[in-house]
Amino acid sequence: MAEALRTGPFPEALRAALAARGLALHRVRHRLEQRGINVGVTSLSYWQRGIRRPDRPESLRAVTALEEVLELPEHSLTRLLGPRAPADQPVARPFRMLVGPGSALERLLGELEAPRDGGLHTVLQYERVQIDGDRRLASREAQHVVRAHRDGVDRYTAIHVGEVGCDTGRIGVVGVENCRVGRVRRAAEAGILAVELLFDARLGAGETAALRYRFEDGTGEPSREYFRGFSYAGGGYVLQVAFDRAALPVRCRRFGRPSVHVPPEFVADLTLNAHGTVHIVEPEIQPGHVGVTWDWD
Repeated sequence: MAEALRTGPFPEALRAALAARGLALHRVRHRLEQRGINVGVTSLSYWQRGIRRPDRPESLRAVTALEEVLELPEHSLTRLLGPRAPADQPVARPFRMLVGPGSALERLLGELEAPRDGGLHTVLQYERVQIDGDRRLASREAQHVVRAHRDGVDRYTAIHVGEVGCDTGRIGVVGVENCRVGRVRRAAEAGILAVELLFDARLGAGETAALRYRFEDGTGEPSREYFRGFSYAGGGYVLQVAFDRAALPVRCRRFGRPSVHVPPEFVADLTLNAHGTVHIVEPEIQPGHVGVTWDWD
């Protein structure tokens, strides 16, 4: 704990102090409440995991009180916060950790002149993937709420990765609601599309946009998994995979991984419902990949 308090960062120091004192978050919340400070268990959890940082005046007062509750030296936690991040920018993982260096996707994003930080992070996303009777990825549709963490953002870059053997020239993209399709770049050798989805107006820092878009595919070999990559922490994600009831898999599993450099971790088996669908819910996105894999036989 002493080393974490000396070097930081703040989330690691807070976790170390909580562990050293053996206090559960609900007990910490209660002791803060006794001192006239109301902080939810969810906020405390976000702080210790680095999903959110205590920037507002009332949150900074809570951190000062935390030093007392956790029997820490004065200013030992508050000094680790440093200057406020612009527009409350969430915790991020470098993009290369998600796609790997020198990838075709990096090239496509370069052609679109897309900055490494697109200025947007997910607030809430619901994604539906349709697998057809030939076991192919027929389509995927996303309803996506994003928030700008800097000024002047006017587009979202959507990525589609087809299955082996897909024909990127035949894969279509539709801006269904609150966005329109801009430039499209394709890497046929990798089966990847990068698409600009344009907003009607530029977003200021903290403003949100709700968009809906769909990729229409069905051109590749049988599909065996679908996953989503997130650069930023925070927000919620729901993925539903719908199978043709004439061609159902024999097993479905949820998986995740922090980067392309490590193997996936299989978290849980999923049960197909009567409609031939499975879904996963990620209420607190962490940087990395989350998805569903399935076996046909």
